[in-house]
Amino acid sequence: MTFSQCPWMQTVELVLLDLDGTVYLDDRPIGEMPRTLSRLREAGKRLVFLTNNSSKTEGEYIEKLRRIGLYDGRDGVYTSGMATAEYLKAHFPGRRVFLVATQAVREEFAAAGICLTEEDPDVCVLAYDVELTFEKLRRLDYFLRKGKPFLATHPDDVCPTKDGSMPDVGSFLALFEKSAKRRPDRVIGKPYSDMAEGLARRYGVPPARMCMVGDRMHTDIRFANACGMRSILVLSGETTEESRKAFPDSPDLVLCDLNHIFER
Repeated sequence: MTFSQCPWMQTVELVLLDLDGTVYLDDRPIGEMPRTLSRLREAGKRLVFLTNNSSKTEGEYIEKLRRIGLYDGRDGVYTSGMATAEYLKAHFPGRRVFLVATQAVREEFAAAGICLTEEDPDVCVLAYDVELTFEKLRRLDYFLRKGKPFLATHPDDVCPTKDGSMPDVGSFLALFEKSAKRRPDRVIGKPYSDMAEGLARRYGVPPARMCMVGDRMHTDIRFANACGMRSILVLSGETTEESRKAFPDSPDLVLCDLNHIFER
């Protein structure tokens, strides 16, 4: 089934695009992806690059996407970090936040109006910190054992790279479950609903008029199913035709890669 043969695609206003494994691999667009994205825009679809990876800011992702020829000024970028900052403003307004994150992401939170602190926070947040130190781990563990509210930007256990997988937020959540006997009180990113609600507020589009395109069953497709979106699974990244059968979730459409949506 292709774009023209897919009646529900005509009702979609917002196309949510996962990044690595979906539109690019490392720094290389997948096939004719620039042309495919242009055709989606020409068809009247608003594109939002949507990622759980909270190690980079909106601006850093825009810079990369523009550099490899995938970004258009009409597009959006939305990360689990951005969604978490919005959640904090809505549910912990004016509260002091201990944030484990890269320096660039810390600056993005501060620019969004989040009050960051290193001492006696009201709430703790764990993002994907590729600048992590033992001192950051120690301090977060201390605050968690004090009973502070605990948020995580996303649940991914590993982050894919060209050299293999690296530990992601989910792996560190397992560490704190052992050391502080705590699980997060809230996880914001895919597949959970807070990210969908953030998208709906930001773009004024209900989930029923969104389509999630991604290569992971347990985050991308589960996110779409849980939040009432349409979904397209692409087999250009993590999931294979065989491995997808192990999951209870079902995508609306399965493609070898997103470029096949315009095949005749």
